[in-house]
Amino acid sequence: MKHIVLFDGICNLCDWSVQFIIKRDPGAEFTFASLQSSKGKELREAFHVPEALDSVVFIRSDGQVFTESDAALEICRKLNGPVKLLQVFYIFPRPVRNMLYNAAARRRYRIFGKKEACRIPSKEEAARFLD
Repeated sequence: MKHIVLFDGICNLCDWSVQFIIKRDPGAEFTFASLQSSKGKELREAFHVPEALDSVVFIRSDGQVFTESDAALEICRKLNGPVKLLQVFYIFPRPVRNMLYNAAARRRYRIFGKKEACRIPSKEEAARFLD
């Protein structure tokens, strides 16, 4: 199993994040599914991810599930380049990190906007999307 990133398919920030990951993952270790898709819902159920959670979910290839700030930091840990340095934020307690993460997540549509529908991946990207 490859790493799986579940993301909000109508969020512009989330779409940008998926593109960011793809560019820094030359080995194509990450696959993606939107939270709104049937595959996203199936994976949520299979890995017991609460329906109320509407931000990024990272399912590592070993089946371990990460949400909120842990998801973002674990994704960064697996990518190439200086983005790995963001792991320094692990020095902050999870409640503090999640408070900041959730504050940004609540405002993401207002700040970055949202789409009417999920983005269609390019032909090159299509194999990396599970739905």
